[in-house]
Amino acid sequence: MTNVFEGKMVLIVDDDRDMVTALSTLIRDAGATIQTAYDGNAAIQMATEHDPDLIVLDAMLPKRSGFLVLEKLKSPKRKKGEKPFVIMITGNSGKRHQTWAESLGVDGYLNKPFRMERLLESMEKLLAN
Repeated sequence: MTNVFEGKMVLIVDDDRDMVTALSTLIRDAGATIQTAYDGNAAIQMATEHDPDLIVLDAMLPKRSGFLVLEKLKSPKRKKGEKPFVIMITGNSGKRHQTWAESLGVDGYLNKPFRMERLLESMEKLLAN
């Protein structure tokens, strides 16, 4: 079985540096190349410069929210299933934010805290297609 993470670039966007470190270690160990950003504006710049295959995106970010980043990256011109895939992570357990993210084209949505295995499984499904 091939490793779906090999040769893939993942952008991790979160303002919590401990979360970025934990996610970076996990995803790098799975075989992907990692880029990181700590605010919404940097996320858009990094996504534009590095063309990641997948973005793990926190909903609540300084400078530009994850929702505004998602809106910019998943513009109506992009087809569903086109990279970058985006998995939004959030500490907000309300359904309103999930519905908003889904309307903007998010590919996955996880509430914090989540099991790291669950994130990897979601990523693997997206990258395998």
